Amino acid sequence: MLNPLYLETAVVCLGLIIVLVESFAGNLDRRTFAWLAVTGLAAVFVATFFVAMPAGAAPWQRFYALDPAALFFKRFALVTTIVVLVISVEYLGVVNRFVAAAHPGAGLGEFLALPLFTCAGLMWMASAVDFVMIFVSLELVTISFYVLVTYTRRRADSLEAGIKYLILGALSTGFLVYGITWVFGLTGQTNLAEVARVLPTLKDSDSAMFFAFVLLIVALGFKIAAAPFQLWVPDVYQGAPTPITAFLSVGSKAAGFIVLLRVLDAFLTVPALVPRIGLVLVGMTAATLLYGNLAALPQTNLKRLLAYSSIAHAGYLLIAVVSVLPKAGSTNPPVGAGESIAFYLAGYLLMTLLSFAVMVLVANQAGGDDIAHFNGLARRSPKLAFAMLIAMLSLAGIPFTVGFFAKFFIFATAVADRQWFLVAIGVLSVACGFYYYLKVVRAMYFQPSAPGAAENVAVSRPTAVMVTVLAALILLLGIYPQPALIFFKSAARTPVTASR
Repeated sequence: MLNPLYLETAVVCLGLIIVLVESFAGNLDRRTFAWLAVTGLAAVFVATFFVAMPAGAAPWQRFYALDPAALFFKRFALVTTIVVLVISVEYLGVVNRFVAAAHPGAGLGEFLALPLFTCAGLMWMASAVDFVMIFVSLELVTISFYVLVTYTRRRADSLEAGIKYLILGALSTGFLVYGITWVFGLTGQTNLAEVARVLPTLKDSDSAMFFAFVLLIVALGFKIAAAPFQLWVPDVYQGAPTPITAFLSVGSKAAGFIVLLRVLDAFLTVPALVPRIGLVLVGMTAATLLYGNLAALPQTNLKRLLAYSSIAHAGYLLIAVVSVLPKAGSTNPPVGAGESIAFYLAGYLLMTLLSFAVMVLVANQAGGDDIAHFNGLARRSPKLAFAMLIAMLSLAGIPFTVGFFAKFFIFATAVADRQWFLVAIGVLSVACGFYYYLKVVRAMYFQPSAPGAAENVAVSRPTAVMVTVLAALILLLGIYPQPALIFFKSAARTPVTASR
């Protein structure tokens, strides 16, 4: 069995190799580096099935865990990065056009290498059980995204997105460090297990503990794009390169939720804090659902629509997070909170990355990513239109797609926990989603193409295979989700979700 530290080490080394080789590559086709990265990440993904903690208690195990949840989110980060790299190959022409380079192709290697460093950070976040490790891995992810968001630096909206993300990201980092400082001042510990052991022994410190939790939830709320910390999302998602928008929407959100669940577990050891924490999380969930869905209704740009959609989906996931809080009178749901979160994130990965993959292809041909650019797509490219139809129906939660079961399991968990207020808000949110997702379907199937629009949308073979696989998985899990649930039941358990 392999030492788990080799996983992140291999990903970082792969990124460094690509950067070094690209520096001396001359006129070598930069797409080669994307396929090298995809192959390397696929090998690391296979290696995740052959890792185990070494015998004995190594000092680094105080910071690094390899529980089922950590393994699940590591694999999640690897799959997300692989798909993003495949999408990036289709986007390299845009990057080359908007990067001031000494010669054509210069700078593309770094654009393909930076997602690898981001992936390594996401994998470390999945295993982080110490606040120091959480901070370091989170900063690796965030700094990589600072560069990637502004990578097409000759576009004004990309620079604007980067500045907003930098300022608000730095602010959220300040809240995180301040929250960690309060926790350390109260407990003298940074390890989450030790914090969970010490917190219940403190006397007359409930207000200080709750203040520390609020500081931490502000920082993590920024990471998962939850209201009222979501103001950066629309502009950053619209201005960033499209593959990076997909990466932010899926990978960053998933890692934020695993950290949120681990931190929440430590504070739930104090019974007096549970009602206050519940009130904060319920308010955040309701605000996230309402803001994300209502703000998406008038959008005409697809990237911006999916940005608000990302906020809304964070709200659905937060419903399951609220359901893990201890509550009198709750019953056991058919699918536990941990499995619900894992299944929802897996479904969200499939349908969101499929949406962005089709968007990149259409935008390359049509010259924009407004919904109007999808007019008549069903006549110009029936297969791509059908793939986007599947993605939109799944995001809306239509039956026979993975999105339907993802929302169903979330709501079943909330009903079992008697979270009637959030269920009502969630149902209203789903109704809003039907409207703005189906606007895209209407454009593709019921609107005429713009005058002069090209008849066909070019799709490379690897991208066509990826789009087909994503669409097939969305339908398969929407019809027969049981195998995935069996896997998630054992693979997505943190201490806070294992009891539900």
